[in-house]
Amino acid sequence: MVMNRKYAIGVDVGGSHISSVLVDIESKAIIPDSYAEQKVDNKATSEEILDNWSAAIRKTLNSIEPENLLGIGFAMPGPFDYENGISQIQGVDKYEALYGVNVTNELRDRLQLNQSVPLRYLNDAMSFGVGECWMGEASAYENVVAITLGTGFGSAFLSNGIPVIEGKSVPKMGYVYHISYENGIADDYFSTRWFIDEYQKRTGVKCSGVKEIADKANNEVEAEKLFSDFGNSLGNFLSPLLESFNADCLVIGGNISGAYNLFGPSFEKALKSSGLNIEIAISGLMETAAMAGSGRLADEAYWTDIKHLIPNI
Repeated sequence: MVMNRKYAIGVDVGGSHISSVLVDIESKAIIPDSYAEQKVDNKATSEEILDNWSAAIRKTLNSIEPENLLGIGFAMPGPFDYENGISQIQGVDKYEALYGVNVTNELRDRLQLNQSVPLRYLNDAMSFGVGECWMGEASAYENVVAITLGTGFGSAFLSNGIPVIEGKSVPKMGYVYHISYENGIADDYFSTRWFIDEYQKRTGVKCSGVKEIADKANNEVEAEKLFSDFGNSLGNFLSPLLESFNADCLVIGGNISGAYNLFGPSFEKALKSSGLNIEIAISGLMETAAMAGSGRLADEAYWTDIKHLIPNI
């Protein structure tokens, strides 16, 4: 075992599970054998939630000697006080028991971490974007927009790997989910629930998720058209945002990205009809991207570049 402090732990906090992995900062690599995952009941007590989070992180931590740990970074859903490590999650039907809890103090105690080991936090969609720009599909590009299509509609705008959260070229915080679209907001139309609700509206059939509908698309006109309509709408919605940011790459992750072969053609056609010709990449890292991005927060050089943003996220 190499005895130097070059390893970070990247953590992705999901709605029903938590994942963690070692990130080799120097070589920009994930250490697969260190991967740990723990199921979490997001409606449990704060003690139970934090115990489960700690269990996953501890498994990853056991892969190295404690003195080799640079720090721990978290891809954390909001609302969250990213600067001080205090949960502000409420009204979203998950992790409500953590409201007001200092996650840093609780995890530091459970993991018996030295005070010199930093615990740092970033929005989960931003972490995905940072990971993709650092070691993924978007690493060769300057202005990158990263989106995640799944339970919700996540987004991040990055320039040279640094999130852009203000200015005329981006929506506030780089978030697009809340932007008005048709009869609601973007999150209503570019997420799993749109597929489920719209498919039921068109066919009378209730499906459990996007994959079930995708499996029908090869043999059913209604399912095929649903994906085509989704791609067209997504292209029309994103075009002005991509143009404003002068994006040269769009990277797409989240579970729905697995059906890109079904919605991609209409999506790309919509972009081209808006005069856009940018690189489109489907994430190969997927969930690992968020862990890579959060792990990078332990790199002091990178942290110096982005820490001024954290209080405003």
